[in-house]
Amino acid sequence: MSALPPLNRRNLLRAAALAVLAVPLAGATACSGYDDSPDQLLPLWERAEADAAAARALAGSGSGDVSTLAEQVATARSAQASALKAELDRLNKPRPEDGGGTPPGPVADLAALSERLREAREQAATLTASVPAFRAGLTGSVAAGCAALQQLSPELGAGQPGELDPARTGQLPAESVEAVQRALAAEHAAVWAYGLVSAFLPADFGKGIDAGAAAHRDRRDACERVLAAAGTAPVPAETAYLAPDEVTDEPSAVALVITAESDAAGAWHGVLERTGDAGLRALAADSLIGSATRGTSWRMEAGRQPAAVALPGRD
Repeated sequence: MSALPPLNRRNLLRAAALAVLAVPLAGATACSGYDDSPDQLLPLWERAEADAAAARALAGSGSGDVSTLAEQVATARSAQASALKAELDRLNKPRPEDGGGTPPGPVADLAALSERLREAREQAATLTASVPAFRAGLTGSVAAGCAALQQLSPELGAGQPGELDPARTGQLPAESVEAVQRALAAEHAAVWAYGLVSAFLPADFGKGIDAGAAAHRDRRDACERVLAAAGTAPVPAETAYLAPDEVTDEPSAVALVITAESDAAGAWHGVLERTGDAGLRALAADSLIGSATRGTSWRMEAGRQPAAVALPGRD
C-alpha cells in the first residue's frame, strides 16, 4: 500500500481545486434531465416487425389475392420498421431486457391482418399527439401508411376519412405558420387539380372526384381558419398551376391527381414536424391520412406499384 502524501499547504490547495471541478460534473449528471426511460417508439417498432412477419407468413401460406395483399402489407410494414429502427438507433435510449412487451404472433386471415393494421394505426396516431415535433412526422407517416394499406381492399378495412373536426389553435411560431401556408398552397393546388381532371375522366370517376375535391376544400378552409387564428393572412390560390405533365387523357389525369395527393401528404407531414400545438397536430395527422388513403385509391386505378406507400409524406 502506498503512503499518503504529506498534508501540506500545496496538497490542500490541489485537493480543493479538484473538489471545485468535481461539483459541476456531479451536478450536470444529476440535473441534466436526461430521460433514461425506454424509448416511446420501441413498442411501435416491435409491432411493425411483428406485423411484417405475420403478413409474410400469411402470404406464404395463402394464395391469389390473399397472398398478394399480405405481401404488400409485409413489405410496407417492414419499411416502417426500418424507419423506426433508424430513429431508435439515432436516439439510442436504454431498452428493457424483455423488449418492453410481447408483440402479437401470426394471423389466420386478412380480417385478422386488418385488425392489426387498425391497432397499429391507432398506436401511431396516439404517439403523434405527444412525441417531440421532430418525431411527429415519422409517427404520423406510420399511421398514414397503415391507413393506406387498409385502403388496398375492403377485407383490410378500406374507407375514406370523413370531414375534419374543427382545429382549435391560436398563436403559432413562425415555422408553424410557414408550414401551414405550404399546406394551404398544396390544398389550393389539389382543388384545382381535381377540377381539371374532371374534364378528362369518365363519369364512373365522378364519385371519387367529388369526394376528393370536397376533402381538399375542407382542408383548405381549415388551413385558412388556423392562419386567421394566428393573425396571418392566408396565401391565395393561383389562377392555374403548372402540372408536371400535360393532361390530355385518362392516364395523365389520374397521374395528376396522384401527384396532388402526394404533394399534399408531404406538406402535412411538414406541418407535423414543425408544431407542438395539439389542435394543429390533429389536423395535420388527419389530413395526411386522408391524402394517403385517396392516393392509394388513385394509384390502384393507375396500376402503380406499390399501390400503398409505406410512409406517406416521406417517400
